[in-house]
Amino acid sequence: MRVALRRAWMGVRVCTLIGVGGLVAHLAAVSVTPRKHNAQAAAPSEEPSAAPIASAEPSAEMPLPAATTTADRDQRLAAKGMRAGNPVMIRIFKAESQLELWLQKDDRFELFAAYPICYWSGRLGPKLHEGDKQAPEGLYSVALDQIHHKGRWPRSLNIGFPNAFDKAYARTGSLILVHGGCTSKGCYAMTNPVMEEIYGLSERALQQGQVAIPVHIFPFRMTEANLVAQEGNPWHPFWSNLKQAYHLFERTRVPPRVSVCNKKYLVAEGEAASSVCSDEEPGDIPMPIVEAESGGVKAVKARKVASKTHSRRSAGRNARKAYAAARRMRTSDAEPRRHSH
Repeated sequence: MRVALRRAWMGVRVCTLIGVGGLVAHLAAVSVTPRKHNAQAAAPSEEPSAAPIASAEPSAEMPLPAATTTADRDQRLAAKGMRAGNPVMIRIFKAESQLELWLQKDDRFELFAAYPICYWSGRLGPKLHEGDKQAPEGLYSVALDQIHHKGRWPRSLNIGFPNAFDKAYARTGSLILVHGGCTSKGCYAMTNPVMEEIYGLSERALQQGQVAIPVHIFPFRMTEANLVAQEGNPWHPFWSNLKQAYHLFERTRVPPRVSVCNKKYLVAEGEAASSVCSDEEPGDIPMPIVEAESGGVKAVKARKVASKTHSRRSAGRNARKAYAAARRMRTSDAEPRRHSH
């Protein structure tokens, strides 16, 4: 009798331990949510994701499973009335972890495919300096001499960071790529099969006469809802500037012409854009100050001062300096005459 009771008690303990172990395993499984990556799709899509973001940062830590492409690229191109060699445009969305590849058809661009980004590093916001492991945001372009044939990533695109806008804010960095694989320290990793397709179409377009491929990198889809949700973010003024390029392309389906003036992006349709700054253009965009000691970010007061006003102030200061110098000279000339008397 005593032996039977002991065996029954041991059975209860084993069942309890198994149940607790199962509960712990379940909690551990549901607690692992993807971060910095979109874990919902593992294959290219023809439709972009437009779901609003929920917070300032995507939530995640694990890379996507390797995305795969089919071998029927030319058939897919033909089905859309496109062909390899058509001009290309690339758009990247961090929060959605998605890269869109657009090709020109007639006088407008159409979406060919939307690929999941396997890995990108850092958080929402632009890259600031070499070694910060931050993937950049901004309006870039890739010319024929920026495509890579050798090295660790033999099929990759150098986006050209830092561009004129980044240099205006003294940002540093080099060799920021869209490349294969699924690891990154400031680049956008697409997996090798996906990169094979992106690279092949980009290279063909450049070889057949496209001067440069626009590469527009956004923190998220620049909808009004998403921007309103980020109003308290110190990067909001910068993102509002990027929104102009996003909305112009959404309206026209033609890549806007981009220039930099007074430390901000200027975008316009076709030949209307100019690289010459106007006196009426507002001043530089207020940028957050990154505090090296604490790693925190604080907002800077907006400095929306017209360049014409700045010029008048500079001229006024120069005039005052010239007047002071002339008065000192008259005073020094008068000194000998007082002594001669």
